[in-house]
Amino acid sequence: MKFRKVVILLTLLSLWGGSLLFADSATQKVRVIINGIEQDDGGLIADSRTYLPLREIASTLQAIVEWDNQSKRATVYKPNVHMFLFQNNTVFGNVDKGYQGSFKVFAQIDNLKTDIAAVRVSIFDPGGKEKVIQTENVSPKSDNFWYATDHIDYKFESSGKYPIRFSIKPRGSDEWTVVSEKLISSR
Repeated sequence: MKFRKVVILLTLLSLWGGSLLFADSATQKVRVIINGIEQDDGGLIADSRTYLPLREIASTLQAIVEWDNQSKRATVYKPNVHMFLFQNNTVFGNVDKGYQGSFKVFAQIDNLKTDIAAVRVSIFDPGGKEKVIQTENVSPKSDNFWYATDHIDYKFESSGKYPIRFSIKPRGSDEWTVVSEKLISSR
């Protein structure tokens, strides 16, 4: 009786192990690298097709993903957003550590293929702490428009990169999507 249990156990373990090996060979992991940065969630190859994590890819490419659960359809939109930073009438960019002053963010948005409800402009210090420069509800009447923030006073307390991020909230969504980024270097 004991011998029979051992044989059954060994048979089950062999089948289970073989199934895992087959499953591993049927799907292979794929490393996904965008602009030189490896993504946390890679892709999979199964049945000669490559599957990639859409939200992570879209986020890295600064695109908007809309999911329609009823039709099981994902749509990706990538608006063109160009940001310009100005201090008075002068282009604003790199600063010295400890610099304190005001600047304004202008954004040109075109190729907007989805309805949006709001825009947000934020600055992040080198440690990742966010300061919202301005948030505003918008209703653009066409696929292109300009947006300008009020002047913001800001102190660049440490050396490093200070990303300015332009985010869009699609109509009917609670999620913000970063669609453009500009860097200010403080040295």
